[in-house]
Amino acid sequence: MRPLIAGNWKMNGLTEDSANLARAIRSGLGDLAPEVLICPPATQLAAVAAILDGSGILAGGQDCHTKRHGAHTGEISAAMLRDAGARYVILGHSERRAEQGETDALVAAKVEAAVAARLIPIVCVGESAADREAGRQEAVVGRHLAGSLGAEFKGVVAYEPIWAIGTGRVPTSADIAAMHAFIRTELVRAQPAGAETRILYGGSVKPGNAAEILALPEVGGALVGGASLVAEDFLAIIRAA
Repeated sequence: MRPLIAGNWKMNGLTEDSANLARAIRSGLGDLAPEVLICPPATQLAAVAAILDGSGILAGGQDCHTKRHGAHTGEISAAMLRDAGARYVILGHSERRAEQGETDALVAAKVEAAVAARLIPIVCVGESAADREAGRQEAVVGRHLAGSLGAEFKGVVAYEPIWAIGTGRVPTSADIAAMHAFIRTELVRAQPAGAETRILYGGSVKPGNAAEILALPEVGGALVGGASLVAEDFLAIIRAA
């Protein structure tokens, strides 16, 4: 299964910054094996997608609404993302679950909307530090999987332990492998395409640890946050795959 290296730029990048970063990643990529995805802010999506056009690097969105159109001020639909050049969309990121109160049911509705717009959803799951310390990590992640994916999920799952996102803390290789094995078991049990679903790891992925993480069983790529904002770091992670 071809690995996927996805960069989540989050709420970073004005026009010139985003254009320069996209060009630097495109020019430095070369003939590399992984599938590469960049998810810029919605305001930069069309411009970044145009810069990446023809390079093999894909563009994606960071969220979408459940509806195709309507009176939803400030929102963006999956169809709008597709029209702007997106081919993927990140859904259920822990930052949105925490800051916007997104539930598994809402994420599942967004998955349905994304698929209807011909976008591939990347659904994020992960536990907090308190859940990990209490030994509830599998219960929490299992609940996210059961509630967020829908009945016939055809997309990507990203395991992001909340306590590792942007903190520099990284689970041990054994912990990552164990959770990815658990996710695979749950996907195979519950989803028709569960055996083929890529499972990404995200949470303080950097050039120095990427090769070790990406070599672990059932790790099908990485969802990269801060390191995707530095072209040399992101390219190094891509090369590690």
